[in-house]
Amino acid sequence: MDKALSDYYENRFDMMSTAGWKDLMDDIDKAIAATDRIGGITSEAGLHFKRGELSILTWMRNMQNMSNDAFEELSNG
Repeated sequence: MDKALSDYYENRFDMMSTAGWKDLMDDIDKAIAATDRIGGITSEAGLHFKRGELSILTWMRNMQNMSNDAFEELSNG
């Protein structure tokens, strides 16, 4: 793995080890719980918006695992 890519992952892991990151993940968990409801959706556009919201929140929530997996794969490959 080249230095630029290694630095990228090291910076990402440093960010994810902070109290602020843990707070953000708690907030995202709450947002996912609040957003993952379809009862108030009254239109197809509203449903698509809700799906997009959940997609982004889920991506953020899974970023640490995805980064760990990618780093492991790049380090071993």
